[in-house]
Amino acid sequence: MRIVAALGGNALLRRGEPLTAQNQRKNVRRAASALAALINEGHSLVVTHGNGPQVGLLALQSAATSDTEAFPLDVLGAESAGMIGYMIEQELANLVSAKSFATLLTLIKVDPRDPAFAHPTKPIGPVYDEAIAKRLAGERGWVIAPDGDRWRRVVPSPRPLEILEVSVISYLVERDVVVICTGGGGIPVIARDDGSMVGIEAVIDKDLASSLLARQLKADMLLMLTDVDAVYAGYGTSDQRALGKVTTTELMGHDFPAGSMGPKVSAAIEFTEATGKPSAIGRLEDALEIVKGLRGTRIDT
Repeated sequence: MRIVAALGGNALLRRGEPLTAQNQRKNVRRAASALAALINEGHSLVVTHGNGPQVGLLALQSAATSDTEAFPLDVLGAESAGMIGYMIEQELANLVSAKSFATLLTLIKVDPRDPAFAHPTKPIGPVYDEAIAKRLAGERGWVIAPDGDRWRRVVPSPRPLEILEVSVISYLVERDVVVICTGGGGIPVIARDDGSMVGIEAVIDKDLASSLLARQLKADMLLMLTDVDAVYAGYGTSDQRALGKVTTTELMGHDFPAGSMGPKVSAAIEFTEATGKPSAIGRLEDALEIVKGLRGTRIDT
């Protein structure tokens, strides 16, 4: 099968871990092991990944060390995509020597009039206690929101409209190259009046971008890998229950948090409704078993 596998930022850097290169390398190695199992099973793989913790850290570093204006989020997104893609490519190549790999920075067109610019929802950077988060928000002009029992900075997350490198990605995939792309949801750009492109301050949700990519590549499955074992109905309540095999209609009957599981569910519904092909959500370590339908949440029409 041709699978677009989307790695969550928190699958690459676990919640509460210090944002160090050593920790990220350790987690990327763990992710590569799960992805290598899919490749060794004979699947054609395209890997996308989040960058929420990483791009947030780069933004903090840029603001703290720059003598002039801090770098904008589109530039930091490109920087984090290169960093994470490099690690994923290297660790995969160490495990699967018979394959060729390529990491591509991916520009994705968004609408500058997208309502998301007025209502930031995408969490980035470290988690904080509420008091610290509110102090930082006041000092730095951030918008903040709860993330579980902690707080994080949130930024605009416009809907992806067009993947500008899709023809290049498709060319490589057709030649059996494992492509790592759409890092951090891609680099958000908008069209100027003359048709040229320019970056914009935002972070695209990587699951929605991965869904768009999977549709354009005619993938057989969209696989979203995170740090939870399944989609839960009533998550965080006494009535929570894991969803196994569900239809898109059944999923539409539940509410999911906008900053975490909500985009994954929306991406799954979009892909499966548009293609008739399955999508799945689950824990990184269970990737192969999720594809086989033994673990995680599988979504069909």
